[in-house]
Amino acid sequence: MNDTSHVAEASGVAAAERPAAVEFHDVTKVYGQGTPREYVAISGVTFTIPDLADHGEISSFLGPSGCGKSTVLRLVAGLEPQHPPTGGTVAVLGRPVVGPGPDRGMVFQDYTSFDNRTVLDNVVFGLECRGVPRREREAAGREWIAKVGLDPRRDAAKYPHELSGGMRQRVAIARTLILRPRVILMDEPFGALDPATRLDMQDLLVALWREVQATVLFVTHSVEEAVYLGDRVFVMATTPGRIVEDLRMPAASAPARETQSQPWFHEQVNALHARIEQVEAAAKRLNGARE
Repeated sequence: MNDTSHVAEASGVAAAERPAAVEFHDVTKVYGQGTPREYVAISGVTFTIPDLADHGEISSFLGPSGCGKSTVLRLVAGLEPQHPPTGGTVAVLGRPVVGPGPDRGMVFQDYTSFDNRTVLDNVVFGLECRGVPRREREAAGREWIAKVGLDPRRDAAKYPHELSGGMRQRVAIARTLILRPRVILMDEPFGALDPATRLDMQDLLVALWREVQATVLFVTHSVEEAVYLGDRVFVMATTPGRIVEDLRMPAASAPARETQSQPWFHEQVNALHARIEQVEAAAKRLNGARE
């Protein structure tokens, strides 16, 4: 979303000394290894996302269904059964991933929330687990409810079933960001939303990302979403899942609705659509040859 080249240049040697936010080295994940159901989800995946001081960046992961986008995200999160990898190494902030940790937060597509807890109690759940006193965590919770565009007075006492899909996803984002993780993992968080709400949520994510200055890995099927949000776009292919392109995106300086009408945006979107069509055609040819 923001051009990070000047940030990297300004940080110079200091940036080079910081451990990478996320680093994959020759990572492979095989499900059902040694059984008739054996399936190679990703193979030989290697990439590095730097930890940019006082900035962070958003990396979009884009590709057809079955290319391993969610597998990559869950390996970073340390979630089973994706974790651990079958081969290769996954590191976050210079340390091997051994499981989930407070340095990472994840937002899923399905509106994950505790149905028996109010909006406020859902938002502060992580702080509660950390032992933060009730008055302190509830004050922080109300602040974050407001930051994600909800009304603390009207919405804090509601339960998830009383909320729209967009509102529930705002709660999920608040519950993640209130903990200020260094790395935020988002697995198609806006995929189930209507187009207008989806654009609003993209703008909300950018505003909050600027505040928390975290590194974001964002999985999406939408080329437009990948181009608007991504400082970088990793294009993935199938059979097996792998990265075939690592592209730097131009800076978007306007909200999503305005950006989508700009010529550079259409050029990037059209180029990415064409590349994905090539990737999918190649996968079909490969599958046909195997059959």
